[in-house]
Amino acid sequence: MDPRALLIESFHAAVGAADAQKILPPHLPQPPQGKTLVVGAGKAAAAMALAVEQHWPASSPLAGLAITRYQHGLLTNRIQVIEAGHPVPDESGEKAAQEILRRAKGLSANDLLLALVSGGGSSLLSLPVEGISMDELKATTKELLRCGAPIQDMNTVRKHISSIQGGRLAAACRARVLALIISDVTGDDPTHIGSGPCAPDPSTYQDAQDIIARYGVKAPASVVAHLQRGMRGEIAETPKPGDKLFQRVENRVIATAQGSLQAAAAYFRARGITPVLLGDSVTGEASEVAKVYAALARQIRGHGEPFKPPVALISGGECTVTVRGNGRGGRCSEFLLSLALELAGMGDAYALACDTDGIDGSEDNAGAVLSPDSLARAAKAGVSPKKLLANNDGYSFFAALDDLVVTGPTRTNVNDYRAILVL
Repeated sequence: MDPRALLIESFHAAVGAADAQKILPPHLPQPPQGKTLVVGAGKAAAAMALAVEQHWPASSPLAGLAITRYQHGLLTNRIQVIEAGHPVPDESGEKAAQEILRRAKGLSANDLLLALVSGGGSSLLSLPVEGISMDELKATTKELLRCGAPIQDMNTVRKHISSIQGGRLAAACRARVLALIISDVTGDDPTHIGSGPCAPDPSTYQDAQDIIARYGVKAPASVVAHLQRGMRGEIAETPKPGDKLFQRVENRVIATAQGSLQAAAAYFRARGITPVLLGDSVTGEASEVAKVYAALARQIRGHGEPFKPPVALISGGECTVTVRGNGRGGRCSEFLLSLALELAGMGDAYALACDTDGIDGSEDNAGAVLSPDSLARAAKAGVSPKKLLANNDGYSFFAALDDLVVTGPTRTNVNDYRAILVL
């Protein structure tokens, strides 16, 4: 099998390890004495809802509402699926979140709230607090996306201007709560996944304000005023660890980046290529991370250290891109374009970087593949990789080479997948 095909198939193995249809059914609980309300938010929400429907007893009451990204919906019968805006929230998500909160408040102690949480839930399950409009929430989200803040910091702010996130969904009902979670954040802490609608929140209004100041976020006046009121103790904090309400709540992570990396490693191992897992929680500027990985690949290729070829360097996590240009592309194409410049056409080195949700940033591709001849082909086509990288335009570079990886929505999300193949 050629290197490009090997890399793409390894990506499919990684995504398959987080397929809701495979991983969710074993975690379903016994139906309660009362009714079961299913609520979901995230890019995997529709697939998770369908998996619940297909494995829930037909005689047991089941209803609910799941919010997913546009073009990520599936046909369901008992659980309604609503499509909404991501990464910037919109009124469709707001309306659906209002309905979820209303229905959760109507549950009794004999009922079950089954929450399906996955990456993307932070923007999809958007219900701003009183005094902050949806337009102001959108503006804040856009600022957070542009500033290069890690997702944990972004979600700290989101939780403190939300009526439903940061444990507030669980606090709103009297029922037992089971949250089944597909993790898209480093560390797999439920408080950061979808901004933790059912998880205790250790962060504070002060933390949120500090993040806005640290990254120079130009938040609307209403957002700043709300955070300041919280800092003064005029409005309640999010539910904290140790709160007795969480005695009836379980947050269970059922899929992680590490599980997907292990699936890819098994794929390479079966084909005689040594897999090396470099971590499931790699963060930092995508272009800078690429420089470190390029140095490692050169050491392997030139000296057989610290690993002898053929080897596959595999990693996950979520890098960031501080947007300075106006090009197209996400963190995966940015990583690969920087890697291309650092490797400078080094022979026998191939790479792939893709987001497991099938969407790199806000584009129509999951990511791209890199070959030893990528720079040479770009030069022949009159494409300048340095100029495109400076403009955050990795998409255009790989589109010109016909090296984009396009999968369409995968309806799951365990963050980025990167593999560098040194032969």
